[in-house]
Amino acid sequence: MTVAVPSAPTDRYTIISADCHGGGSANQYREYLDPKYRDEFDAWRGGYKNPYRDLQGDSRTRNWDDTRRWNDLHADGQVAEVLFPNTVPPFFPTGIVIARPPTRDEYELRWAGIRAHNRWLADFCALAPDRRAGIAQIFLNDVDEAVREVHWAKAAGLRGGVLVPNIPPDHPDLLPIYDPSYDPIWRACEELGMPVNSHAGTGLPDYGTYPWTQALWVIETPFFAHRPLWFMIMSGVFERFPRLKFVMTESGAGWVAPQVRQLDGLHLAMKMGRTGEVGFDPATALPLKPSEYFERNCWIGVSFPSPNEGRARDKIGLHKYMWGSDYPHHEGSTPFSKESLRRAFSGADPADLHRIFALTAAEVYGFDLERLAPYAAEHGPTVAEIAEPYEGVPDGATSPCFYQP
Repeated sequence: MTVAVPSAPTDRYTIISADCHGGGSANQYREYLDPKYRDEFDAWRGGYKNPYRDLQGDSRTRNWDDTRRWNDLHADGQVAEVLFPNTVPPFFPTGIVIARPPTRDEYELRWAGIRAHNRWLADFCALAPDRRAGIAQIFLNDVDEAVREVHWAKAAGLRGGVLVPNIPPDHPDLLPIYDPSYDPIWRACEELGMPVNSHAGTGLPDYGTYPWTQALWVIETPFFAHRPLWFMIMSGVFERFPRLKFVMTESGAGWVAPQVRQLDGLHLAMKMGRTGEVGFDPATALPLKPSEYFERNCWIGVSFPSPNEGRARDKIGLHKYMWGSDYPHHEGSTPFSKESLRRAFSGADPADLHRIFALTAAEVYGFDLERLAPYAAEHGPTVAEIAEPYEGVPDGATSPCFYQP
C-alpha cells in the first residue's frame, strides 16, 4: 500500500526515535565472534555479572527480541528507530555505550567483541531494514582498522553511521578526537555518507572508587558529553570535511544555542588576536564562524525532552532537532512517550512537530517516510492527542522528562 506523505500531518504523526538502544545476548555474540576467541570468551563470560537493570531478568530480551521490541514501540507510538548499541559485547568491562575505550593491551579482544556486535546488528536491522538505522561502533586505536570497519558497515546496510568513542582526558594511549591523525576516518564517513555519532555517557575520567564516585560521574556527564561539539568545530574537522554529518545524542538541547554563541564570540576574539590576557594568531581562526559549521554539519538527538528542552527546538532550529525515546533504558520515555510528547510539545504547530518527529531523522539517517506511512497510520499518535496538554506523572514512569521543568 502506498500512502502519500504530507508536509504536515493531518491525522497521525510518524514517530522515528533518533535514540534507541539494542544489542545481542551473550549466546548470540558468541556465534558472531571470530572462532579463535571463543575459548577466551567462555572464560570471560563465566566471571562476568551485568549490573544494569535493563540487561537483567526478563527485561533484557527487549534488546534483541524483534517481536517484543516492535510490540513495545508500536504501543508507545514509535514506528522506526535509530539503533545505538547496548548490552555487553565480548570482553567489555561494562555496557557498550559507557565503557571506556580500550587501552593498547585491551584492544585486540575488545575489537573482536565490537566486530561481533556490529555483525549481529547488521542481521538484526535486516529484519526491518526500512524501520531501523543501525549504528556501528568503532574504536580509534587503529585508524586503518576503523576505516575498514566503516566501509564494512556501509556495505552491510548500517546506514545509521558509526558511533565514535569520546576519549577520556586520562586515557593512557589515545589522542583526543580533534587530533588530525583521525582524518582518514572522517574522510571515509564523508565519502560514504555515514553519519558520525557521539552519545552521552562517554569520555569521562576515572573517578576512582570513592563513595561519591557515582555522584561525580552524574554531575559531570553533561560536560563531557558536550565536549565533542567544540572539539570537532574548533579543530577544523568540518572545515576539512564539509559534507560530514555529526550527530550528538542524549546530551540535552538547552545548552546548544548558548554554547554556539560562545564559540562565535571566541572565533571573533581569535580573528582580533586576543581575548583578555590570552593571545591568538589570527591566522588560526577558522574561515567560517562556529555557528556556520554547526548549521552545515551538526544535528542534535534530543532524548525524552522536558518542556524546557522541547522549547529549545526553536533556538537550535527544527531542522537540527530530532526526538528520541531512549528505549529500553530506565530513564527513557517508553512506555509513556505519548504523555511525554504532550507534556513537552502540546500547542506546537503540527508541521513543526512532523519535522522533529520524522523529517529531520529521515534526512539524516535515510528513512523513507512513504514506507513508514502505513505503520504510522496504524500506530502513530494522533495530532489531536499530542495537542492536549499533560500534567503530572504517569503511574510507574521513571523518566526525568516528567520531573524536570
